[in-house]
Amino acid sequence: MSKVQARVESALERLLPPAAIAPRRLHEAMRYVVLGGGKRIRPLLAFAAGEAAGEGAAADPGRLEILGCALECIHAYSLVHDDLPCMDDDVLRRGKPACHVEFDEATALLVGDALQSLAFQVLSDHRLADDPKTQLEMVKLLAAAAGSRGMAGGQAIDLESVGKALTVPELEFMHIHKTGALIRASALLGARCGNALDAKALAQVDQFGKLIGLAFQVVDDVLDADSSTATLGKTAGKDAKDNKPTYVSAIGVARARALAQEMRQNALDALAGFGERALRLRQLADFIVLRKF
Repeated sequence: MSKVQARVESALERLLPPAAIAPRRLHEAMRYVVLGGGKRIRPLLAFAAGEAAGEGAAADPGRLEILGCALECIHAYSLVHDDLPCMDDDVLRRGKPACHVEFDEATALLVGDALQSLAFQVLSDHRLADDPKTQLEMVKLLAAAAGSRGMAGGQAIDLESVGKALTVPELEFMHIHKTGALIRASALLGARCGNALDAKALAQVDQFGKLIGLAFQVVDDVLDADSSTATLGKTAGKDAKDNKPTYVSAIGVARARALAQEMRQNALDALAGFGERALRLRQLADFIVLRKF
């Protein structure tokens, strides 16, 4: 993990516009929110899925680091916008002031816009697949994951659900989009960098990504309920304070923990037949469900 995290951090440092280039404040803010923080779960999933592409056909790490940067740009943009007063209105992210607090709301809005654009510029500037058609499909996949039928749509459902009591199926529908879409896409895109998996194997990776994306959110809800702000690096207990529907509010902490474990096991079962090639994916499933922050 540390090697992949360091590799992606170095690539992000290189691909993000230097802070000394105009408009300096915007570029400084972009680097502020992307560099030096986060677990890099999405790039880690992309690398692990690329490794699962097959012996002798695993994805090129150089391609995967570029993909990881694009994923992190989308993820960071979503966090910046998520923290805005018109959204979740949070002042802390990754243990430091949120972008709109450190800079201002207008800059934070532009940071999100610029990072989303940069993600697709990065994808189009580099060869990520041998077949141009495959690369075009990858761009389409990331766009769909970030759009109204993915992450942005999930955020819209989240905003509409404040103050409501949602069932577990309703929560799953929301988070398949809000949190799960980009996590799911990370695994699928990493696998496609390898150009070796058939439709059945890609469907298995997709199912793994879907389940582990949901598990990630269940664990997030549990951590928000029973961890400290210092541990999380963001404001703890905010979901309950803002009257947001969560897995914890729907079924309680104990059942939510058990549900995350069920999802983890189902995600591992989805990788049947991959053998040792999927070791990193399995390890990431464990990390996501067992993490403390």
